[in-house]
Amino acid sequence: METIGRDLSEMQRVPLAAAHVAALRAAGTQRLYPAGTFLARAGEPADRFVYVVAGEVEVVNPFTDERHLPSTLGPTQFMGEISILNGGTWSMPMRAVTETCVIEVPRADMLRLMSEIPEMSDIVITVLAARRRRQLDSRDGTLVLIGEDDDRAVRRIAEFASRNRFPYRSYALGTPEAGAIAKSCAISSARPAVIFGRDVVVTDPTPDKVAQLLGLNYDLVDDEAFDVLIVGGGPAGVAAGVYAGAEGLRALVIEDLAIGGQAGTSSRIENYMGFPTGISGADLVWRGEVQAMKFGTRFAMPRRVVKLERLEDDAFCATFDNDQRVRGRAVIAATGVQYRRLPIDRLEAFEGAGIYYAATEIEARYCRNTETIIIGGGNSAGQAAMFLSRSAGHVRLLVRGRSLATSMSSYLSNRLEAEPAITIEYGAEVTALQGADHLEAVTIRNVADGTLRTVSTCALFVMVGAAPNTGWLSGLAKLDAHGFVLTGEAIGETSPYATSQPGLFAVGDVRANSVKRVASSVGEGSVVISKVWDYVHA
Repeated sequence: METIGRDLSEMQRVPLAAAHVAALRAAGTQRLYPAGTFLARAGEPADRFVYVVAGEVEVVNPFTDERHLPSTLGPTQFMGEISILNGGTWSMPMRAVTETCVIEVPRADMLRLMSEIPEMSDIVITVLAARRRRQLDSRDGTLVLIGEDDDRAVRRIAEFASRNRFPYRSYALGTPEAGAIAKSCAISSARPAVIFGRDVVVTDPTPDKVAQLLGLNYDLVDDEAFDVLIVGGGPAGVAAGVYAGAEGLRALVIEDLAIGGQAGTSSRIENYMGFPTGISGADLVWRGEVQAMKFGTRFAMPRRVVKLERLEDDAFCATFDNDQRVRGRAVIAATGVQYRRLPIDRLEAFEGAGIYYAATEIEARYCRNTETIIIGGGNSAGQAAMFLSRSAGHVRLLVRGRSLATSMSSYLSNRLEAEPAITIEYGAEVTALQGADHLEAVTIRNVADGTLRTVSTCALFVMVGAAPNTGWLSGLAKLDAHGFVLTGEAIGETSPYATSQPGLFAVGDVRANSVKRVASSVGEGSVVISKVWDYVHA
């Protein structure tokens, strides 16, 4: 299956051409670092690109200050992380082994060079993506979680970091590794913790606090103005970000949890053109995010838009959940849909402690070798069942209807029926939940005869129905009876993505009568930019 980048250990090293190095020299400054000097520390802004002219640079373990990897960087190689594209932070410290001469190019100048010299950009981004893949594969990062399985707040951080493709290490309470990390930070080894480097222990951890440490939440100026605000970071929103940046529009993509949206929770997409072996939704959209950042599009998250207003000068004003505001000459609604909550008593109390709405590697660890239940009959539920069947002891798929034919792709339903680790129960629904602090069992009702039975489980995945995320539009656009945004012919517009409010467009799953597929969302997000460009430059 495809992933976010090539395998760094197998990738043949392609050095930058002489012309590329000359361009770096012209845009940058040559600096000399004595042996033992840190060129970067974890958490510092990734505000420059560093090309090694002479000497040697090593990656340093932030907790021991010892060399972290057997390999080092030498002449003709370069320091850098994918976070340089969005102005994030260094994830690992870097230190000069011997006296080292480098060329340092400020981030803004490096992004300009990459846009002007695509051949250099290709080499740099390929290497940076491969480095991020190595960190993810080896769970190698400065962010460390202790007690993920025991604490709901720590588990939220794990989900946030995992879905945003940021590397982290996770240790169970009581393990020698957790004890060593806790000792280096002078904290108790018996309590869950979120740690960044050796010096920062995050109190009352939230995704927003961690995002600040990682440099993920783009530092916005209040009332900062953009050509277009793209609300929603799923496939449609990220595709719009790619094409907006490519067309020279100053664009901001706003996402409330993780780039990828609902598609980002899909463990395997097999019917997206160009990926014959499949790719996870998170990896697919991550590639698009990198592509958009290369063109200058910025991303802000975790940020939720709670209100949209039309100003006297015809610009739009979006207010975030932290009361910060940004402006846009145009707005693209790409907020998609979210799974509906079932009317089951105590459902909310168990969310994150046995009740889940996504099936990723995080959730797969929580239900290893146990009975796992999934409610739903669509493609997302089917993909989740196949993915979880690799780790769970048994997967039980509950479908309220009598068949999967009308709600799931045939290739997927056939695969489910052939998998011995999966049982499909038709005409079944969950009516009650049991447990103290964590889910322990559920009551299943047979729809036909009303009989009840109790099944022990620690993981229930709810993937039924979808409600559009349109409350933030504040009545600016007409909606259909189900809350989806009306566009095109339905409201007398020639563009299929234009809403009843001039300058406000809707794409992807949030749009009424759209085809609920990743490919169609990507297509709509890319095509709508031509109409946005026309509106902004009218």
